[in-house]
Amino acid sequence: MFTPKIPVNVQPTGETIPLTGTVVEHHDPAATAIHYVSPPPAPAAPARPTVQLTPGALLLAVGGGTAAVLVVGAVLVSMLLAVAITAGSLAIVALVTRSILTQERKR
Repeated sequence: MFTPKIPVNVQPTGETIPLTGTVVEHHDPAATAIHYVSPPPAPAAPARPTVQLTPGALLLAVGGGTAAVLVVGAVLVSMLLAVAITAGSLAIVALVTRSILTQERKR
């Protein structure tokens, strides 16, 4: 049950060579062991100084972030307004078209 099953070897030429009667020889794993030598460790990166924010730089960062949020918000609101105006215009065109078609049927 625990013996390895060796599959049939199919050659590129189309010949099938069954591996019958093959005896698996036991060998000493210590004799064929591959000894891996690890490379020396990479040198440690130099410690970078921490970022020191002055009160003026902190105020500038907060102001820049606020301005970016306001600009993105204004762009999104204007896009939403453009979609709403387009939808309203399309609704008015649909109502006018429907009224014209119903008046034509009544005549």
